[in-house]
Amino acid sequence: MNPPRMDQPFVIGAIETDIDRVPQVSSVLQWPDHWGTIKARSGINRMLYAVDPGLYALGNPDAESPVLVTANYKLSFDSLRAALPGRDAWILVLDTEGINVWCAAGKGTFGTAELVARIKSSRIGQIVSHRKIILPQLGAPGVAAHVVKKLAGFTVHYGPIRAEDLAEYLDHGMVATPAMRLKTFTFSERAILIPIELAQALKVALIVALVALVISGLGGPGTYVNNIITYGIFFAVALFSGVLAGAVLTPLLLPYIPGRAFALKGLVLGLIAAVVLVFFRNPDMARWADRLEILAWFLLVPALAAFLAMNFTGASTYTSLSGVKKEMRWALPLEITAGGAGCLLWLGSRFIV
Repeated sequence: MNPPRMDQPFVIGAIETDIDRVPQVSSVLQWPDHWGTIKARSGINRMLYAVDPGLYALGNPDAESPVLVTANYKLSFDSLRAALPGRDAWILVLDTEGINVWCAAGKGTFGTAELVARIKSSRIGQIVSHRKIILPQLGAPGVAAHVVKKLAGFTVHYGPIRAEDLAEYLDHGMVATPAMRLKTFTFSERAILIPIELAQALKVALIVALVALVISGLGGPGTYVNNIITYGIFFAVALFSGVLAGAVLTPLLLPYIPGRAFALKGLVLGLIAAVVLVFFRNPDMARWADRLEILAWFLLVPALAAFLAMNFTGASTYTSLSGVKKEMRWALPLEITAGGAGCLLWLGSRFIV
């Protein structure tokens, strides 16, 4: 295993040890770090936002300094070091293929074998005088502490869930309070997940909206341009209303929407969005074209909102793997059927006068 490169932009120097030079990092994040976070949160090169795995020095650690473990997803790495201003520590970064701790633990890349291998390759045991290593609590599903002790000689301690509690945890002799063990899912924690899901949804929605604009001009009582203005633009509005309901409002209002299934929660907001759309559309229900169009919105918008709402199951503290699989088995076929039927009805409405 190769050591971390010294020329990574966030590395500020090197610490000389009896074993080797260790790249040194600071707890103060710079503008490139913040800009990288913004891009990753928006889904731009997110899967490539990683640091080299291996051993790093935060501040000026010595043989007595704690050894903290994290993933090589840069957001995880940055969150850890930023939470420890003025502290000295060794940071052992595992190769999780650029995935955060929680997801990597479930996938297996933040796991026992990788941790043991990284302890040995970094030779951290020859740098520190103690045999304690601190892992984030959310990494526990992937690590067998007794195996690490047997194979690498280090005792695993599970730190707090939130990086911002690490300083207090260290100051109290690596004892976590009950609050440090509680995984919250507050309004702000839900809101911070929205940009990446929204960006991905908007990419597809924009393409679909452009296609619909072209098609909308082909049918209807007016000229090509008038039909686009009357029907195509409204299709785009309806489409983005479904995206808004599923990818933005559902996570923000998650605890207050009835139902346990995320698809059901998205469906509720999608139906509300469809009602609002119909109200402003003010259709002429004597015309078959308008009837089909309204029915299309009551199928397409809730189906889209329900589908996008399910994307948050992987980030939520409310769900389990078995529950998500169960929900997908019944929800996905219904969403696909309703969404497809809605699109066909809308197309049909364009060619009925």
